[in-house]
Amino acid sequence: MKILVVGAGATGGYFGARLAQAGQDVTFLVRPRRAAALRERGLRITGPAQPQDEVITPQLLTADELSHPYDLILLSVKSTALKQALDDITPAVGPDTAIVPFLNGMAHLDELNSRFGTGPVLGGVAKVVTTVDANGDIVRLAPLAAITLGEQNSPTDSPRTQAIHTALTEAGITTTLSPAIVSAMWHKWVFISTLSAVTILMRGSLAAINAVPGGADLGPAILAEAAAVAAAAGYPVPEPELAATTGMVTQTGTLTVPSTSMFRDVESGQPTEVEHIFADLTARARTYGVPTPLLDLVTIQLRVHETQFKH
Repeated sequence: MKILVVGAGATGGYFGARLAQAGQDVTFLVRPRRAAALRERGLRITGPAQPQDEVITPQLLTADELSHPYDLILLSVKSTALKQALDDITPAVGPDTAIVPFLNGMAHLDELNSRFGTGPVLGGVAKVVTTVDANGDIVRLAPLAAITLGEQNSPTDSPRTQAIHTALTEAGITTTLSPAIVSAMWHKWVFISTLSAVTILMRGSLAAINAVPGGADLGPAILAEAAAVAAAAGYPVPEPELAATTGMVTQTGTLTVPSTSMFRDVESGQPTEVEHIFADLTARARTYGVPTPLLDLVTIQLRVHETQFKH
């Protein structure tokens, strides 16, 4: 299986490295600047959840060098780079190509389907707690590293999802085939938007927020809004998942849930995925007639944050 990993950042870099270490034929599609850094330092994985630092010498391509189809494309860019990425990967999409996206939210699935049709496009959910440091190294912050994937329009496995599952599993990646992948994508959207909104609105960790009077009420209130949108869309979050997320957003004492990547972007003064994660969610809420005052508030706050990058 010839695999193209689009992006060598926190998500694509981590999972792509695992596949390469397992002997898979993996190529990373990256920007010229990232390519130069990776050629100089290699693709490195480090961090508190990493038993020991690791480094691989990755196979790299830039967009102008891409000329033939791949069997599998793992799409792991941020939503702000999605449109350019879709242009870039067009030569890599052949009649037998499978595309598995790892973005949060749902708008990217609409764009992929519009560009390539539903045939090549699978649904995907990646759960990994990583970031990229100033050196360009991937920092693993927690042990969690798992992938869920499935056919968009089929409740059963297919030969291609089975082949992808085998490749990922043999690389030591916890992988699940879902008969309802779109539901799984919605449920992660609810989860990530809730955790991000709480910490971004309050500019603090969950433990610090819940330690002050009234703080523990905020997370469940935001979760209720996001879950109501998912339910209105036809993808209600199961009660056990709601209970687990409630437990996370109301934790006190020692911090057990790392901050979200969006909160880290805000704290470090970087652009965010506000349009993909929050603006799209609240826009869908309006079409369903679901009130989302807290999610509207974080959308406004992040759009104000984004204005500093438009000059």
